Amino acid sequence: QVPLVASGGGLVQAGGSLKLSCAASGSIVRSNAMAWYRQAPGNRREWVAVINLAGSTNYTDSVKGRFTISRNVPDKKVFLQMSSLKPEDTAVYFCNTMPDYYMWGQGTQVTVSS
Repeated sequence: QVPLVASGGGLVQAGGSLKLSCAASGSIVRSNAMAWYRQAPGNRREWVAVINLAGSTNYTDSVKGRFTISRNVPDKKVFLQMSSLKPEDTAVYFCNTMPDYYMWGQGTQVTVSS
């Protein structure tokens, strides 16, 4: 069983918005800092956003002001609201803890057309 399942991706025009969801098993969200990562074709997987146990957030520079990470601990979910999307945001998006303790799921594809 994959412990973290990302969903909500799709095809969107530049400037548009998407909201990604991550459903987690067990106590993962309650017990860990949670993060979104992404991997574009030919690139390494990179960290995008993180929310720690206190609820503080941080973002990689390229998404600051455009992306918002949040979580719902009782529902065991983590979200990534993405706005003002750019073609360079095109990637497969994954959720995991930070550090990444768990098996990677398939992720969810986000494609931003220009």
